[in-house]
Amino acid sequence: MHDLAVYLPGIILAYSAFLLSIMSPGPNILAIMGTSMSVGRPYGLALAMGVAGGSFCWAVLTATGLSALLASYAVALTAIKIVGGLYLLWLAYKAFRAAARRRDIEARVLDGAVLTPHRCFLRGLAIQMTNPKAALAWIAIISLGLQPGAPVWVAAVIVIGTTALSVLIHAIYAMLFSSPPMVRLYGRTRRVIQGTLGAFFTIAGLKLLSSRV
Repeated sequence: MHDLAVYLPGIILAYSAFLLSIMSPGPNILAIMGTSMSVGRPYGLALAMGVAGGSFCWAVLTATGLSALLASYAVALTAIKIVGGLYLLWLAYKAFRAAARRRDIEARVLDGAVLTPHRCFLRGLAIQMTNPKAALAWIAIISLGLQPGAPVWVAAVIVIGTTALSVLIHAIYAMLFSSPPMVRLYGRTRRVIQGTLGAFFTIAGLKLLSSRV
């Protein structure tokens, strides 16, 4: 119980950072939206599951990699925190800049051969795994939740929890954005959401940069 009280705040912070990060549409979210609206909900859901699978892979790679690195080189934690903190501040800048824009988001449809659910899943996986920003995002997320010397179960809880959130939120995107009116609704609230994200990322980034090793 004592261990849980020690690590729970970091776990919750990691969950919060991940949850809010996927509320800001990137290539993966826009592809889910466009596919759901253009070729139907099943294809959008398949793409969403591929993206969630990619998130799981990044989470496992980052969590295990950081755990091994920190076990061998304590000084690496300082560099990792600097990289993660700066990336969160960069996300804050992007969110504030997006909030200042008047232009609404634009959903994207996947091009190429005839789509099947299996092909959509693989494309979603590829979109997430080939996105270099995903690696930086996961460094920031795991750094927020994984303290030096943390037991293996902490990393497992972060990976499992973020994977569950990824499946849920990306599926919700596919379900909701099967209807074009939902895109318009998001467009009307986009600036408030982006401003909130900017504030959160600023606080999280400064917390990570100022935390002690």
